Formats: sequence, C-alpha cells, structure tokens
Amino acid sequence: MYWHCPKQGCLDVTALVCLPPGAHPATPTIIFELMTLWFVLSLMTVGAVFAVLWPLARKPDQVGSGNDLAVYRDQLDEVRRDRASQSIGEKEAAAAEVEISRRLIAAADADDSRSAPPPEGTVQRRRAVTAAMLALLPLGAVAIYLALGSPTLPDQPLGSRLAASHGRQSIENLIIQVEEHLERRPDDGRGWELIGPIYTRLGRFDDAVKARRNALRLNGETADREAALGEALVFAANGVVTEEAKAAFDRALALNATHVQARYFVALAAEQDGQPKQAAELWQALLADAPPDAPWGEVVRRSLERVQGRGTVERGPTEEQIGAASGLAPDQRDSMIRGMVARLAERLRRDGSDPEGWLRLVRSYMVLGEPDRARAAAGEARRVLSGDPVKLQRFEDLVKPLGLGG
Repeated sequence: MYWHCPKQGCLDVTALVCLPPGAHPATPTIIFELMTLWFVLSLMTVGAVFAVLWPLARKPDQVGSGNDLAVYRDQLDEVRRDRASQSIGEKEAAAAEVEISRRLIAAADADDSRSAPPPEGTVQRRRAVTAAMLALLPLGAVAIYLALGSPTLPDQPLGSRLAASHGRQSIENLIIQVEEHLERRPDDGRGWELIGPIYTRLGRFDDAVKARRNALRLNGETADREAALGEALVFAANGVVTEEAKAAFDRALALNATHVQARYFVALAAEQDGQPKQAAELWQALLADAPPDAPWGEVVRRSLERVQGRGTVERGPTEEQIGAASGLAPDQRDSMIRGMVARLAERLRRDGSDPEGWLRLVRSYMVLGEPDRARAAAGEARRVLSGDPVKLQRFEDLVKPLGLGG
C-alpha cells in the first residue's frame, strides 16, 4: 500500500520506507535486497576474522602426557618381569630399562611444561593482537576495496562488451562465415576469390592455394587468377618458384604479356635456376616499363642489385635448400624439390656443358630416393660431355664419391 507524500514522493506504508520523488514503488524491495546482501557479506567477514583469530585467542593446549607416562611405566614393569623370568638377558634388560627411563623422564618434563601457565605478558600480548586484528581486518579490507575496487562501476551488459571487441574479431568472424558458406556451397567461385587473399595475409598458404585453384576453376582463366595461384604456390613452397608455380606464371603471361606479378616471379625462377643474367634482363625490362611511382619498383630494384652483385649462382637445388625444405609438409617439400630439379634438368638439356650442374642433378635424384634416375642422369652427362675431355674428367672426379663412377 502506497501513499503520496508531497515533499518526499511515494510512501510505502507496509515497508515504512519513504521513496524519493519519481522513484518506482518497487524501490523498497531493492533496498531490502541490498541490505540482505550487506548482511551476508558481513557474516562472511566475521567468519573470516574468526578463522584467523581463533588460533591466536585460544588457550594453550592443556592436554598433558599422562598417557605416555603410564605406557612407559608399564614397559618398565614388563622388562622387570621378563628379567625375573629370565626371558631376556641381564644386558638386554639393563639397556631396555635405561632407554625406557630416558623416555619417561622426557615425557614427565614435557608434561610439566604444558601444565605450567603461560607468562602474564604473553597473554596480554595475545589479547592485544586479537583486538587489533579484529578491528584492522574489516577496516583494511574496506579501505583496499575503496582504493583499488570499482564500487561505482556501471553494469557491463554482454552486448556492449561484444560490440567493443567487434573490431578485433571482425576478420575471424568473416573467415568463419565465408568458410561455413563455402562448405554449404563449394561451387561459389566468388567466395573462393574473396577468401584467397585473406588466407595469404594470414600465412595460411595451403588454404590459399586451394582457394586460388577453386577460383580459377569456377571463375575462368585470367592473368590475375593464374598469377595469384602461382604466388600462393611460391609462398607455400617457402619462397621457391616450383615447376607448377612457373607454369602458372607462364600461363598468366600468355594471357597478358605485361602482367607485373608474373614477370617478377618468372625472373625469380631464372635466378633460382642459376641464370642470373637472364633474371637481370627480365627485371631490367620490368623496371623500364614501370611508372616512376610504381609501389613495387623498389622490390624489383633490390632483386636486380642482388643478382648483379653475385659472381656465381648456385645451379639447381643445393644441399642447404633441400635441408631447409625438410621443415615443410611432405607434399610441399616434394613439390619444392621436384620443381627445382625439373628446371635444372631442363636447363641441362638445353646446355649440358656444366659438370657441376650435372653433379647437382645426380645428387638431387639420390636425395629424392631415385637411384635409377641418378644413374641415368650420370650416363646422360657422360654422353653430353664426351666431346670435352677436361669437363668429362671433372664430372667423373665429382661423381666418383657417390659410387657412380664410369
């Protein structure tokens, strides 16, 4: 039942609480709940204080060692009975009596110390500590809460907190939504086209290759899609332009001979194949066609300086490159090494006058576990180098430690 109070608003006669103007009649219920909460918290505080102070406030343990004294006396009597009945020897009985007597004396001393009242100063100090703890614990807790806590912090609904973190989770949510959509509709080429570059930026190169393949298959061949697939393959192979990636860049250039991305990676493939002169020519041509403010111009210039400053270039996959590939997934490692070996073999078929190149090809086949192809490559090298005895002898010296001497 509520009455209107001109000065103070609405008066709840039942709860005997005068509400402020404009307050809802349910306010007494809220006040009651707050009072109940503070009462429960107070009880918890008292319980915590009691648990802390109880060891300090209780009297010393008055339990003596009377039971121990009785046990030791019984043991002495038993030893004496055994001596009288000659169950044990004199020496054993004497030693047992000495040990039991020593324990009996120690127990009696302990019993005396327990039964002695504590000094008056000790009792007073204990009471002072108890009173101080009883007053300081609750006051200290309230002071710390007021200093470090947030009693005036407003409510934080879930919706507002989710909205605050929306910016951080937007990319993850987008990827999840697109992936769920592509699971339901795997033939959506636009979805694969959308998620491909996102996978690349996140370093998920295997997923990027899959997305680029599907986008190319579903949306049709274009120079951009072929070059994007080649780039994903290069990233998945730890920066090596594999044979499959090189083929994708070649298809991109067949569709658009001026495609910048494809031209750059074709030159990089030439560098990795041990042809720095060809790589330099391709990058120089790319720079000649570039506008003055091209954002990729600096990358090409650094690559050009790299190959122009090198005296010799490793031809084919080196042992270090093959070792570095061991950290990749098996399919990536196989694609990386086989692409490099295939390009090396193709170069040697065009120009086989390089004994060191033939040696690298033979070693590469042996690393791949293909001894038959290694022997075939050694035989091909001997055939090609037969017209130059110096180079042929050089190849024989190099390949002899591998057990493939002629």
